[in-house]
Amino acid sequence: MRPARTGDVRGIRGLIGPYAVDGILISKDAVDYYEAVQEFLVVELLDERGDATLVGCGAMHVMWEDLGEVRTLATDPVAKGRGVGRMLVDALLERARSLGITRVFCLTFEVDFFRRLGFEVMDNQDTVDPEVFSELLRSHDEGVAEFLDLARVKPNTLGNTRMIRQL
Repeated sequence: MRPARTGDVRGIRGLIGPYAVDGILISKDAVDYYEAVQEFLVVELLDERGDATLVGCGAMHVMWEDLGEVRTLATDPVAKGRGVGRMLVDALLERARSLGITRVFCLTFEVDFFRRLGFEVMDNQDTVDPEVFSELLRSHDEGVAEFLDLARVKPNTLGNTRMIRQL
């Protein structure tokens, strides 16, 4: 596992592609991944010749002073069950701690996976105080809108579960 580099963006998009087709993740334009590349960690699998293949990715996005989001967590089917997802989330949570984040949000279909990692399903009380809420409303970031459970993101998030973990 290592921090992503600009040269990884094609591989990240390749990992996300099948999940986007299935409606599990939302595909973004390449420019969005380049702009956020510093948020990503990637996992490589080395073959017998020492050639690396990207088999996992995930990002930690800062939303507010104390709030971050695990985003774009994806693993290649060849790596399923090998602990790649858990390794990524653990490292992203550590990154969050190092940034001073005390709460981490995710929007997921994989409720059991995130529950095993200490996340809990959010209720409507698990948001922020009114002053911070009004500040967050100014954000153009869809992840912030998903966290706030705004009606404008409902068509894109049907079936997903909002989860949060205290650090």
